[in-house]
Amino acid sequence: MTFPLVVDQKCNSRSQPSRVRVAVLLLLLLSLAPRLAFAKPAAKRPNILFIYTDDHSYRTVSSYPEAYDWVKTPNIDRLAERGVRFTHAYIGTWCMPSRAAMLTGHHSYGVESMHMVGEYPGSAYDPEKCRFWPSVFRENGYVTAHVGKWHTGVDTGAGRDWDYQKVWNRPRYPKNSGHYYYDQLIETDGGPPRMTKGYSTDNYTRWADEFIRGEHRDTAKPWYLWVCYGAVHGPFTPAERHLNTYPGVQAPVPKDIYPPRPNKPGYMQKIQFWVKGADGQPEMKGGAFGGKTVSGAKGIHGNSLNDWTRQYHQGVLAIDEGVGKLMATLKETGQLENTLVVFTSDQGFAWGQHGFCTKLAPYDATIRSPLIVSMPGVIPEGQVCTSPVGGVDLPPTFFQFAGLELPWKMHGHDLTPLLRNPRSAWPHPTLMTFTSRLYGSDTNTVPTDPKIRDLAGVPWWVFLVEGRYKYIRTLVEGDIEELYDLKNDPEELTNLAVQPEFSATLKKFRAAALAELRRTGAGMAEHLPSVKKITSK
Repeated sequence: MTFPLVVDQKCNSRSQPSRVRVAVLLLLLLSLAPRLAFAKPAAKRPNILFIYTDDHSYRTVSSYPEAYDWVKTPNIDRLAERGVRFTHAYIGTWCMPSRAAMLTGHHSYGVESMHMVGEYPGSAYDPEKCRFWPSVFRENGYVTAHVGKWHTGVDTGAGRDWDYQKVWNRPRYPKNSGHYYYDQLIETDGGPPRMTKGYSTDNYTRWADEFIRGEHRDTAKPWYLWVCYGAVHGPFTPAERHLNTYPGVQAPVPKDIYPPRPNKPGYMQKIQFWVKGADGQPEMKGGAFGGKTVSGAKGIHGNSLNDWTRQYHQGVLAIDEGVGKLMATLKETGQLENTLVVFTSDQGFAWGQHGFCTKLAPYDATIRSPLIVSMPGVIPEGQVCTSPVGGVDLPPTFFQFAGLELPWKMHGHDLTPLLRNPRSAWPHPTLMTFTSRLYGSDTNTVPTDPKIRDLAGVPWWVFLVEGRYKYIRTLVEGDIEELYDLKNDPEELTNLAVQPEFSATLKKFRAAALAELRRTGAGMAEHLPSVKKITSK
């Protein structure tokens, strides 16, 4: 914070301010002392590089023990070696609400005025009712930039939230919204779109690299850069240079790839993205990957689980190269030690686990993300944090590092205590909700019509993770609750909610989930469907 120089116009250039004027200035400084103590001088405020991938499971990063032994991501691993890796990060449930949370600090039910309108993925919001916090960074001396995929309303906030933008605006151009990897319509600073050639992951890396080097910004100011890769979203297209990598890979067949799935909700008995092929091995049902904007995408190597797993992991390699390039540029330009780097994804993605080939569902296999935070000299290096954390925790953390007060109440918690000491106790449970295509007050009442409530066969749900346990409540009248011990059952195959000896734990987590919904102002908290009562045998 800076103050204007006080000048007594009655004095000449050699005069000193009067004692009264000095006393007034001292009183002013004392009255603002709390804010001054919290704020940091602009010159010392860190840059923030936020790298955000798409549909990217933690299992694809080789520094995670759950990754297949043939996976190699040396640059992301190097980032983990120089920072803190979070084992259980729950960033979002699918593309649009995850990004809305990153821009507001709110779960979907707190994102007011956001609507999906027109042809998918068309969407809109009222910027007066739904403010995005990068505008606050701009008002406080930061240069803000966004590069890559945009998926939160046709209004990208150019000139309001962002000083510089070079983005693929999917909601504005539905006919181009399936072009995740080539031939994208790119907007620059809200201007008219330009058809852009080249592999999208490489394009985004190049544009981010230029910004870090000083293009499109005032180099005297700190900066916040959000890089949103479209990879590794379907159709999971790798760069041509990576098409021959990972030959002969073998992916273990998940235990519950086919139904039935005992003691899971009703919808889970219908999930079947995979069928047995002629050789008895799983292959994708229908022979191709399908989605709202990507349909009929056949596998590059074939249609088996092994083929699709290989292709998906190949798509991660250009991201890893991009991370390496951006980190090298930070070092080359002398900005590495003053830049907070956060690497994560909008959510994870399942390949056969629980029968899925998608995200959305409340299981770790479908939505758990990688999360790595690094800042040499500030954050301890090579550390692992096992405390579960959420996507809504990231915006408050950014504000803390920037030395800025939160402009409104956010749903998450500043992660700085865990970044200082990854083994410290974390008193906050992590809540996640899935409200399909609805936001804000439109979520106050849980829909009963599956056409409104469900997305890709998955109905609304709420889950809460604390310590080793995860509680899941499917928001369908009379459906079963779920409780998993993530330490002893990381694949979430054994539902403890049906076991009488866990009735007290179940009751505790049920109440905790409701309390967290109420703390964060969820209107649905007072209108949740009832759960199935479990009777002892």
